[in-house]
Amino acid sequence: MTEGGVENPVFEPPSPDLRRQQQQQRRAGGPPRPPPASAPQQVYEEGPCGWGRLAPRALQLCNNAEGYLAAYSLLAIFQGIVVNGLVNVSISTIEKRYELNSSLTGLISSSYDIAFCVLSLFVSFFGERGHKPRWLAFSSFMLGLGSLVFSLPHFCSGTYHYGSKIEETCQILGTNAANLTCNASTKSSLSNYLYVFILGQLLLGVGGTPLYTLGTAFIDDSVPKYKSSLYIGIGYAMSLLGPAIGYVLGGQLLNIYIDVHLQESAEIDPDDPRWLGAWWIAFLLCSFATWLLIIPFSCFPKHLPGTAKIQAEKISETHNDGSKELVEDKNIGKSFKDFPLALLILLRNPVFMCLIVAAATEALIATGFATFLPKFIEHQFSQSSSFSATLGGLVLIPGAALGQIISGILISKYKMDCKNIIKFILGTCSVALLLNTVFLFAKCGNEPFAGVSETYNGTGTLWNLTAPCNTDCNCLRSFYYPVCGRDEIQYFSPCFAGCTSSTSEKRKRTYHNCSCVGKPPRLPEVNVAYEAIPGKCRAQCMLLPVFLGFFFFTVVFTFMAVTPTTVAILRCVPDKQRSFALGVQSLFLRLLGTIPGPIFFGVAIDNSCTLWDVNECKTQGACWVYDNTRMAYMLIGISAACKVLTIFFVVVAFCLYKAPSSSSVSLEKNAEMASGIHV
Repeated sequence: MTEGGVENPVFEPPSPDLRRQQQQQRRAGGPPRPPPASAPQQVYEEGPCGWGRLAPRALQLCNNAEGYLAAYSLLAIFQGIVVNGLVNVSISTIEKRYELNSSLTGLISSSYDIAFCVLSLFVSFFGERGHKPRWLAFSSFMLGLGSLVFSLPHFCSGTYHYGSKIEETCQILGTNAANLTCNASTKSSLSNYLYVFILGQLLLGVGGTPLYTLGTAFIDDSVPKYKSSLYIGIGYAMSLLGPAIGYVLGGQLLNIYIDVHLQESAEIDPDDPRWLGAWWIAFLLCSFATWLLIIPFSCFPKHLPGTAKIQAEKISETHNDGSKELVEDKNIGKSFKDFPLALLILLRNPVFMCLIVAAATEALIATGFATFLPKFIEHQFSQSSSFSATLGGLVLIPGAALGQIISGILISKYKMDCKNIIKFILGTCSVALLLNTVFLFAKCGNEPFAGVSETYNGTGTLWNLTAPCNTDCNCLRSFYYPVCGRDEIQYFSPCFAGCTSSTSEKRKRTYHNCSCVGKPPRLPEVNVAYEAIPGKCRAQCMLLPVFLGFFFFTVVFTFMAVTPTTVAILRCVPDKQRSFALGVQSLFLRLLGTIPGPIFFGVAIDNSCTLWDVNECKTQGACWVYDNTRMAYMLIGISAACKVLTIFFVVVAFCLYKAPSSSSVSLEKNAEMASGIHV
């Protein structure tokens, strides 16, 4: 400290601890190792919030970690709305409108992950030393552009023509016969819009890459170590609101006719199979809303005020394998030629690799259930598809958000170090494994289904929907519209139930003159006013509340490991590789988790199918009926196997982790005193 001047740590003499360590190294016979301060030090360019010289005083209220977290959370919400909400809600409508099969729409869905995988390593490597908030401004622009491009096919494909109505009742005179011819050779140019949808998803993938790599690392840079898990947990929890909002918003907009200007003249309603909703409106709204977030991200400085002090107070917990010293001494990450060596350093870190493999197996379970939990509830407990989707969302979204917030609070409150965080992950995964046993006791058998598990009143054969009572009806197997007969047996459609007429009263339809439907089993002498009603028969199994309760806590404990895993990864790698480590983690999460997860679960569920849709061209389509018991065992098999793998790799990470020695920690604290601050 000079008289009337400002204390500058660069000119402070070495501390007694540093001198003592250097003397001990000389006595050991080797040359004294230069302190880390001799290596190039991180320069923190802190500054006001604004655009160059334009820095209004009001903006400085947001120039802190809380202001950045608010902007980050909004961007994560909009990303979730579009990518994980609207795309999933709209995919069936897009299939019908643009005549795409499920494999092609699957390609559309996976295009986001493809772009993320290709770019995650490079964006996280180059963005580590760059201006992270400006990378997030670029992310906002690309997410908005991708959303806009995804909606373009609606404006280029013309008016939707819904055609004539498919008869759902039995037509003895053969009215349906004309529909039984195979039209496999007919091909429409509408399918070419597939490439526009893929382009939109690729642009969304480009925009999403900086968000969960550089954006998360910036949070960790800007807050004290013990608060990092809380802030990251809040950010991740907010990102889960996106899919929930996307499902609700997209579902409501699907009740509006696809061509809004023709809403009044359309002669069909949302209950008609030919109805297509206005899927494109939400994509258009989200594109402009996301572009507005460019403004706040572009005004944040490269580092928030106080970052240098926060970093100086942090004590490194990097796995003690020599990687930290190598990165600092060689200043790895400054140029592109360092990319292979930087990647090799991370891949050779056993603790880091074990944690990302554990995170990937957890992601496999999470994405699998996020995709197929509604289907499981629908078939296991005989619920409608819309109600099953609602129940699935009510379990998954709050459970996942609650788990991440709770884990973030606990880690921050007890100021856990890296070793204890890994132990915490191990505990939550073990509890989640035990709760997974809900599939063993909260499962239901199959309800009676004519032509599948039951004959038609003693006529016909099993696994054959056609029986003497409906042979002359010319029913379509490609038109699945289940009805429940008064005999408490489910039928594939009114046509297969032999119903020749229907009535509607207050939008409630009933079917009559059903030749295949028997008398009520409980009170056969009572004359019921209908013979069949739309929908599946009410399930006799009453275990749905039990399943939902147990599965909710399974989701909570599963997601309690997400935030701690991210924090542990940030702790066990060199400080200058944190963003790059998140990029590598994102790559592995997709290659080993989110991409194969729905595939594995889909194959398992398909293996439990007992009745497939086979169209007039003898092409196998979707599955109509499943073996519920087999489905439950298949799902618990996959989830339990993944949980065991997760626990194994977490245990290995715990055993292999070596905290930095006390001498290196002391050297680091002295080196941090020499860091400069640019304002």
